[in-house]
Amino acid sequence: MLIPLTWLGESVALGGRDAHAVAAALVGVGLEEEAVHSFGVDGPLVVGEVLSVDLEPQKNGKTIRWCRVDVGAEYNNPGPRGIVCGAHNFVVGDRVAVALPGAVLPGPFPISARQTYGHLSDGMICSERELGLGEDHSGIMVLSRYGLDAAVGTDAIGLLGLGEQTVEINVTPDRGYCFSIRGVAREFSHATGQPFRDPADLPVPPSTSGGFPVAVDDAAPIHGQIGCDRFVARIVRGCHAFQQSPQWMRRRLVQAGMRPISLGVDVTNYVMLEIGQPLHAYDLAGVAGPIVVRRARSGERLMTLDDTDRALDPEDLLITDSPGGSRGSRVIGIAGVMGGASCEVSETTTDLLIEAAHFDPVSVSRTSRRHKLSSEAARRFERGVDPKVPPYAVQRAIDLLIEYGGGQADPEVTDLDSIAPAPVIAFDPTLASRLVGVDYGSGDVERVLKAIGCAVDARVGSSWQVVPPSWRPDLSRPVDLVEEVARIDGYQHIPSLLPTAPAGTGLTHSQRLRRSGARALAEFGLVEVLSYPFVAPDIFDRLGLGAADPRRRATRLTNPLDQNAPLLRTEIVQTLIDPVRRNVARGLTDFGVFELGQVTIAREGAPLSAGLPKGAARPTDAELAQLHAAVPNQPRHAAAILVGARQPAGVHGPARAADWADAVEAARTLARVVHVILDARPTRRAPWHPGRCAELAVGDAIVGYAGELHPSVLTALDLPARAVAFELDLDALLAVEEGTVAALPISTHPVAKEDLAFVVDDAVPSAAVVAAVRRGAGDAVERAEVFDVYTGDQVGEGAKSVAVALRLRAPDHTLSAAEVASARQAAIGAVQAELGGVLRA
Repeated sequence: MLIPLTWLGESVALGGRDAHAVAAALVGVGLEEEAVHSFGVDGPLVVGEVLSVDLEPQKNGKTIRWCRVDVGAEYNNPGPRGIVCGAHNFVVGDRVAVALPGAVLPGPFPISARQTYGHLSDGMICSERELGLGEDHSGIMVLSRYGLDAAVGTDAIGLLGLGEQTVEINVTPDRGYCFSIRGVAREFSHATGQPFRDPADLPVPPSTSGGFPVAVDDAAPIHGQIGCDRFVARIVRGCHAFQQSPQWMRRRLVQAGMRPISLGVDVTNYVMLEIGQPLHAYDLAGVAGPIVVRRARSGERLMTLDDTDRALDPEDLLITDSPGGSRGSRVIGIAGVMGGASCEVSETTTDLLIEAAHFDPVSVSRTSRRHKLSSEAARRFERGVDPKVPPYAVQRAIDLLIEYGGGQADPEVTDLDSIAPAPVIAFDPTLASRLVGVDYGSGDVERVLKAIGCAVDARVGSSWQVVPPSWRPDLSRPVDLVEEVARIDGYQHIPSLLPTAPAGTGLTHSQRLRRSGARALAEFGLVEVLSYPFVAPDIFDRLGLGAADPRRRATRLTNPLDQNAPLLRTEIVQTLIDPVRRNVARGLTDFGVFELGQVTIAREGAPLSAGLPKGAARPTDAELAQLHAAVPNQPRHAAAILVGARQPAGVHGPARAADWADAVEAARTLARVVHVILDARPTRRAPWHPGRCAELAVGDAIVGYAGELHPSVLTALDLPARAVAFELDLDALLAVEEGTVAALPISTHPVAKEDLAFVVDDAVPSAAVVAAVRRGAGDAVERAEVFDVYTGDQVGEGAKSVAVALRLRAPDHTLSAAEVASARQAAIGAVQAELGGVLRA
């Protein structure tokens, strides 16, 4: 909410405080300061009078105006200043706002004398937009057309209010009344003790018969709450509603973040900002009585004021009229959200129907979100609007319309009022002290409650009867009143005491392992990222997934943040693509990123979710079971993508590009955290290169894949060539964790070294050779690993040589030559028996 200080000062004395002091006072009562704004105009900006205008056609076809402008004895140079101007909406004798050299306009845009079109232009004649007073840039701001008159040389900053400041505050959902000058002024009064003047304190005529006919016909109220429990309507005739609003009103609207349009629209916006009651002005000529407030019917549509054709939902509350006597047959607005285009104020409008109503917050909130239409009116209604203020808001709007647009108001007043009485809260005055920890006297509590507008009956024993004010629908329980006592008395009076922290269990085992895994990948040289889990439908085609690939069975969101990415990822690699592409676009060439997170995998044959039942009742066990059955699996995965060089060039030699083996090793690094050794076996799986892809397994359980991404995939995704990646099912990896790892004693006996080279079929994985060697050599094996793989003429076509370094050691004695020879022969025999391998000569 943007609060112009001069406007705020009309409802509460500011006591000479500047914007920062006002913001600090509001922070003290719980209204968070966002920023302090100004128009951004500085330096000499004065009133000038146009003395002469010479038209000068240019070679480019443009005709400029060479003007002589009197800016007063103090600012003339030494006589009237010469200024080049392209606008044509002013004449000799007009008084205008002139920015002189040294001035700074919003932007910032510094003004200086400059040579242009053969003249020295010594300043600038300003338009409304150049001064930050509106969006009109069609011509110069002629002061008389804004109802302004001042002597030549007068400071235009003060005349136009360009020196005023605006405080921006953050309004929490429970403080909807602070979306108005009225509400903020009341809070400032609480903070400072300054007297408050209610802008809604106006004489209003009572409801009469014969006013514009209105009916409320809500056949399907939400939670049993009628969608409209008050509707005030009055008519103003003979008003120039489409003319420009007075300058002071336009300026305040701009300061408050709204765009001035015309008098009829601006007045309704102005009153909404001032009092907090949204209003709507209809062109009376386009409305046929009676107005009927009802729910939408199937198939109905409405063209709203933002020129959007909207399909209406049966839960939407509508404003309708009755053309041709057909009651409630035409939709003219979505109640509390936005009006329709058919009855908007136009240049032909002279008679206005002014509406102020009170709509159910839940109904407005649901409609606003359903249509993705967060209007200023909806923001207020969904937080709660004072149901007693509509007639006062309408009267304020009528007064402004008649004052600045002429005309007169009909004496008849339509006021449908079915407001429920305010709730009575039984309140123990000692509750505040017991909950807050401050010794509040009963007199202090009563003073605070009355100050915020509550009616307090303190005569009923130890329990008071408290009726909250109409503008505070958030006050419904005793603890709400306690919060108000603490807030108004001052949070600074609450002692700061740290509670004793109870002993906790800390992180779970799986949480510790996930953190350790992330740390291990970071130590491996990768950077952790956090990507959004949303993907576009075409990602599966770009990754080269087959039509029957189960990873295509993605969960679609009903209300996605981005309509172009409505699906939830089925692998993390799918959403790591954007961070990689973004960093490459910014000039990075050699890096790797990883992420640990959840993926969403739809269950085979799972039912569609029916959603929660409407109403405030708890879902039945059957409904909860159905909801649970529809929830897709969400396992945790880990994935990484590496691009460019894995090792940079240096004194040790040239750079080494990341390859498939680095992706496999990164996955193994993560697996080692959970004491699991991954076997890497050749396989084919999109989006990896068919000849450079490995499945990662623990025994027979496949837990992931790693390798080089397919060239066509890299091209489709605009990723660097030869990029590599891995994807692990982290939950599956944790499920096969080896459990408690016992520390083995360190043997002091010497190691026996054997290097064995086996010729095996080219299709046999090297890991299978190592596993066979381990099984054959038995318990004496300390370490077995591949140190060389050879293919070539010496081993023949279709075969390869796998060299394994075997290290043997006993914990309690030095192995004898016979024991080493026995283990060696057993290893050779196991490779021969299991894999058909032979020892290479």
